[in-house]
Amino acid sequence: MQDKEEMTSMTTVEKKLKSQGYTHDFSVQDGRLTTMDNDSAQTFTPEDTTIVDYFRFEGESNPDDAAILYVIETADGAKGTISSAYGVYANEDVDQFILKVESLGKNLMKGKK
Repeated sequence: MQDKEEMTSMTTVEKKLKSQGYTHDFSVQDGRLTTMDNDSAQTFTPEDTTIVDYFRFEGESNPDDAAILYVIETADGAKGTISSAYGVYANEDVDQFILKVESLGKNLMKGKK
């Protein structure tokens, strides 16, 4: 059995992913995945996007604090993450984009469930 690094906080996971080259912080604008790099923002369609992995986080004191972090790669090699909350705090733009990517079968989901 392998020793696994404790990955309980989103900050810990994001730091680990950045060390693996997932450096972009993505957002969704006008139905397109967008890099949040001010000087060279790029946009991607669901067809250009693959979900490589995801991590779910539960709020320690409040179940409404739950969130999910998606690990994303794009057709041109951009690698990064995007997050959304669960329930009433969910980002509907992010959720709709992720659903489109999943409906295209571009959801590798090698990780946590």
